[in-house]
Amino acid sequence: MISKSHQIPLSLSWPREDNDLDKSSARVSAVRIDVSQNEREAPEHSHRKGQLVMPLRGGVTCRVPSGMWMVPPHCGVWVPGGMPHSNVATANARLFFLFIEPGAADLPGRCCTLSLSPLVRELIIEIADKSAVATADAELITTLLLSALSRMKVEELHLPLTDEPRLGRIASALVDDPSDRSTIAQWAARVALSENSLSRLVQQETGLTFGRWRQQLQLIVALRSLAAGATVQQVSGDLGYESASAFITMFKKALGTSPAKYLRNFDH
Repeated sequence: MISKSHQIPLSLSWPREDNDLDKSSARVSAVRIDVSQNEREAPEHSHRKGQLVMPLRGGVTCRVPSGMWMVPPHCGVWVPGGMPHSNVATANARLFFLFIEPGAADLPGRCCTLSLSPLVRELIIEIADKSAVATADAELITTLLLSALSRMKVEELHLPLTDEPRLGRIASALVDDPSDRSTIAQWAARVALSENSLSRLVQQETGLTFGRWRQQLQLIVALRSLAAGATVQQVSGDLGYESASAFITMFKKALGTSPAKYLRNFDH
């Protein structure tokens, strides 16, 4: 059953959490979050239930101990129950939090970004905005949503993170300054490793080459900025590309389409 509207406010101020959602025995519950300019971050926390964070406007970056996930407007980040996580939203984002009872859906046991179909997005909005619908309708919507969610494609929009201190230093530096175009040799020198040793360490800890690992971070930064309304030219400059065309080429190779089309194709 879907939680009743008198128990849960339909719109909350970020980053407030409503414990009724997590305590409820309902298979599915949803709430809308409107983010203000000054309240863009929800510090690390966890839920008993699994949580899907879906932005309708703007974007969200979700961080868990093993990685960082970007959630552009057509996707949702899935966080299994009990997993510590923090969220950072773009200013004035509109988000939907979907809480799912453990075992109610065939969803991954790890954090991941799911590409959400228009049907899934509309069902989540329906649950959040009309949580007092008749029981028969509620059960039908819930069953349809849980079945559809299990078929959503997993998008590779995350940056693997690690407790390894030298890689942590590099990741923090790149997050602070994504325009840094230093070579792997230069990064190796900064953390007192040879180029080959750093290359092996990144592969061992993340499963990616150094270049691919850095590119994943750039994609996360790019999607977050684009979702917040930045232009392709602004984003390419912020990432240290010599031209917008060079950035677009990287984006197309990674995600199969141009930045503008990637977001426009999924506008609500």
